[in-house]
Amino acid sequence: MRAKVARTFFERAKGLIGSRRLPPGEGLLILRCNSIHTFFMSFPIDATFLDRNGNVVKVVRNIRPWRLFIWGGFRAVKVLETASSM
Repeated sequence: MRAKVARTFFERAKGLIGSRRLPPGEGLLILRCNSIHTFFMSFPIDATFLDRNGNVVKVVRNIRPWRLFIWGGFRAVKVLETASSM
């Protein structure tokens, strides 16, 4: 797995907006994040929410574009977004 890291406010706010797709094996790791949306996205994603130690807290699969709010829980501090595996 290879992932870009979104560290700044602008990088986190933009996320995957404007991307047409994610190649297999690539993703976006968003730091300081425990919830996401898929407004303005053009493809479904999987979201893996992680705690501060990198342990998986929650996995949400096949999140379609234009979903308002996907929450990873209180322990989530970052999220890995990848192309939907479904």
